[in-house]
Amino acid sequence: MKVYEFQAKDILKTYSICVPRGKVISQADDVQKLYNEIGCNRCVVKAQIHAGGRGKSGGIQFVNSSEEAVACISNMLGSKLSTYQTNQESFEIKHVLLEEVVEIQKEFYLAITIDRSIQSLLLIVSAGGGVDIEEIAKKTPEKIFKEPVDMFFGLLPFQSRRIAERLTISADASKKLSGLIKKLIHIFVNKDCSLLEINPLALTTDNKLVVLDAKMEIDDNAFFRHPEFEQIAESQDLSPNETLAKKYRLSYINLDGDIGCLVNGAGLAMATMDIIKHYGGEPANFLDVGGDASLERVEQAFKIILSDKKVKSIFINIFGGIMKCDVIAEGIISAVKEVGIHTPLVVRLEGTNVDLARKILGESGLKIISARDMKDAAEFAVKASKGEYIN
Repeated sequence: MKVYEFQAKDILKTYSICVPRGKVISQADDVQKLYNEIGCNRCVVKAQIHAGGRGKSGGIQFVNSSEEAVACISNMLGSKLSTYQTNQESFEIKHVLLEEVVEIQKEFYLAITIDRSIQSLLLIVSAGGGVDIEEIAKKTPEKIFKEPVDMFFGLLPFQSRRIAERLTISADASKKLSGLIKKLIHIFVNKDCSLLEINPLALTTDNKLVVLDAKMEIDDNAFFRHPEFEQIAESQDLSPNETLAKKYRLSYINLDGDIGCLVNGAGLAMATMDIIKHYGGEPANFLDVGGDASLERVEQAFKIILSDKKVKSIFINIFGGIMKCDVIAEGIISAVKEVGIHTPLVVRLEGTNVDLARKILGESGLKIISARDMKDAAEFAVKASKGEYIN
């Protein structure tokens, strides 16, 4: 789950991490009052969407008076914003963050993530923070360095010294940075984060470390430990398909390809996407209906795939264990009758009640491409997506 910048900063503030004074605004009528409460003439208005690159797309603007703030925020709220990180998709701006402008001496990039290859947390640091961090990563990757962080011992003293040396900061700033990183690591673990990114982290002219922007992603599987995230989860900007998937407990992620996938089991779903790519195709989604899906969940999963206009073929790959193949077959038929289908449909079924399922599909009158195994099914799905004839 991604959280908005203002929500991430609210979490950071509970751990005594310094962020600029600011107010979240959802209605233009509140601007004048909240601007005065901040008590600073020069402020920055920041559109709240789940994507970076806002500054280069007009989503971050500076204002020097309450009148400018009212005009800027009134125009921004309710409008749509796309950035180079949103793949041309636009998101409605429902909230803006109005913050004081701080005097910056130097900017840094700081992030904590999980490196599964070393089974450890990974701290990523750069002396060049801000809007150009992607360019730094591309053109001068040596300016970005990484430190593995032990889950039990945290950041060790020699690592703190090495970071300070690479950043060329004073001993005082180094001490403050070490304390900040320790707090961020604690937050990352305690809140079950998968990403905690600070960009930029500012060293101000009065030698304070201030978090100017924060991106936080939280592992959905850990929600049962965090009732405090319930309100944050309700504020998520989800597409209609993601909302439907959430309602019916479907694991769904939209992708850029054109082959729709309906699979039971996360491992089989990953293998399905891999074999599609192996044969030259691109999956349009990750969609796992689960091992115990009901007829209704299968119907809704199929509707999600059919609603994706970029899908040119559909690959249904089911191994029936707890999930019975005939339930899948009935769900497919029910969804097709309700929604209609004009897309080639490739089905590979194995497991419990597979013969009954094949009979149900065979007598349905649907144009189905039946495959014996995953290899054939993947090849058929890729060919169908390219408009090639299949016997």
